[in-house]
This record gives sequence, structure tokens and C-alpha cells, in this order.
Amino acid sequence: MAARRRPARFVPDFDPDHGDRPLTAARQDMVIGRWQGVRDLLRDTGPDWARRTHRLRLLSHAAADSSAAESWRAAEPDSPDAAVLRAATVVVRVFNEAIAIGRGSAVDRGRLDVAVEACLRAAEAAPADPMPWVSLLTVARLYEGGVARGELRHWFDELRRRDPYHLEGHAQVMRYWSARWHGTHGAMYDFARNAAGIAPPGSPLPVLVQMARVEEYRYIADAARGRGPVRGFDQHWKHELAVTEVRRTAERWIGGRDPHRPVVPEEVADLNYLAHAACYAGEKETARRVLGMLGTRAAWVPWAYTGDPEEQFVRFRDGMGLN
Repeated sequence: MAARRRPARFVPDFDPDHGDRPLTAARQDMVIGRWQGVRDLLRDTGPDWARRTHRLRLLSHAAADSSAAESWRAAEPDSPDAAVLRAATVVVRVFNEAIAIGRGSAVDRGRLDVAVEACLRAAEAAPADPMPWVSLLTVARLYEGGVARGELRHWFDELRRRDPYHLEGHAQVMRYWSARWHGTHGAMYDFARNAAGIAPPGSPLPVLVQMARVEEYRYIADAARGRGPVRGFDQHWKHELAVTEVRRTAERWIGGRDPHRPVVPEEVADLNYLAHAACYAGEKETARRVLGMLGTRAAWVPWAYTGDPEEQFVRFRDGMGLN
């Protein structure tokens, strides 16, 4: 009798592009200093703001260690896409600098002002595009003491004029108001819950609440590192409010989403936040549904904050009977 074959072991795919093959090719071009493929990719993306933001964020990280963004801007100075990518790349570079010098040390204000100016020029070049405003809301965190409230509000209002429910832009403001940066846990949750409350059915904006819970976890876990577990913190993911908010996000986002529409690359990272929250809250029905939607597509964050990402992703899928 022939030996019975064992089923293949499930292996999650942590592809940072989440299956966006044109983006993968364009990012590889950026690494070696070529920008023509990036130009074509952004032209073809058009005004799909969620996809465009996903692509620009990853392209800017690829461009940060090369001169490709500057080469494109110099070769085509009238290209709005080149201006937007260069501004996003400048912001990534100042964040990389902040990481290199370590938390508690301020980035040179002049460098931050240069990044802001690049973003404002990009906004002028591409007046309909929300991405320059996302870049501004991102770099705002690096100013010592933050930026003036009126300025932050203006940048946020400009973002919402272009895309009222833009998730990445809202996420940047949420992080700005976190205890890690220029606010408190309460201010962060207030912002996330208010934004979630105005989101139309099918919008991913309610997942901001789960992102906020991850931010709080990171802050408290980092503060306690080396001093043992935080008392009572084992309930962080599964107390009554946390569970209720997972259910609410699933109802508003997944429940309002066309069930026949396939998951696209720009949704994968955000669905991983909901999957993670549902798994740790013990909300098996939601976890099973979202993990099933994701298939093999996993994101490093937020799983990396609570252990080994692959081990958790596989273990929870096994627990839901999905493997």
C-alpha cells in the first residue's frame, strides 16, 4: 500500500507588498536607482487613494537609501508623482535618522522643516492627492513638543478634503496623539473611536480602535521591559470593552464590505490588525472569517509585538480549524 501523504504544512506569506507584483518590480527598480518603472506604476494606479498610498509608502522606503527619487524629480521636474514620491522619501529618511539617534534625542529641526517644505511643494504639484498630507501628518510626530494644534488641524482638514475616510492619514494622527508621542492613551482612543463612529459601512476606518490598542500595548510593554510582566495586563486584549470593539469593527467594516470582493493588497495589513485583535479577544467567529479572507497573507505588524509572527499566525489558524 502506498504511504499516505502528509498534508503540506501551512506557511504564512509575509510579503511586504502583500501580493502586489507590479509594486514589487517597481521597488526593486528603486533599489538599483531606476525610476521609469515607478513612474509607469503610479501613472497606472490613478486616483485609487488607498492603493496609491500603499504603493507610495513602500516605494518611499525602497527609495530612502538611493538617489532614485531625486533622479526622477530632476529628470521630470513637472511630474506631480515625482514630487509626491520625493516628499514621502524625505520623510522616511528623517524617521530613519530619528531611529538611528535613539528615542529621547531630537532630530535637527532644520531637517524636519526641509521635509515639511518638500511635502507642501508636493501638495501644490498634486492638489487632489492626499499622500502629501499623509506625509505631513507623519513627520509632525518628530517635532520636539509636536506642531501647533492649528497647523496639525489644517493638515488633517486638507487630508479629509481629498479623502474623508483615508485610513493611513487617520492612523498617523492617532499615533501623534498617543502617549508615545504627543498625547495620552485617552486622547488616542478618543480620536480612534470618533473616527470609527463616522465611518460609512464597509470602510476600514473602525480598525483604528484595534490599532490604538496595539499602540497602548507597545507603550506599556516597552516601559516594563526588563521588570517582568505588567500586573493585570493579561486582560488587555480581552476585557469587555476590547471584545465589544472587535465585534463593532467587524460589523461596520467586514459586515459592510461586499462579501464577493476579493481582498486586495492594500487591505492586507489592516485586516491583520483585526485578525490579531479577534484572535487575542477570543472572538473565534470573527477571527475565523478574517483569517479565512487573508489566506496565507500575513503582515509582520502587529503579530511581532506579541511574539513570533509565524508561530502565532499558524497557531491561531490551527485553532480555528483553517489549516
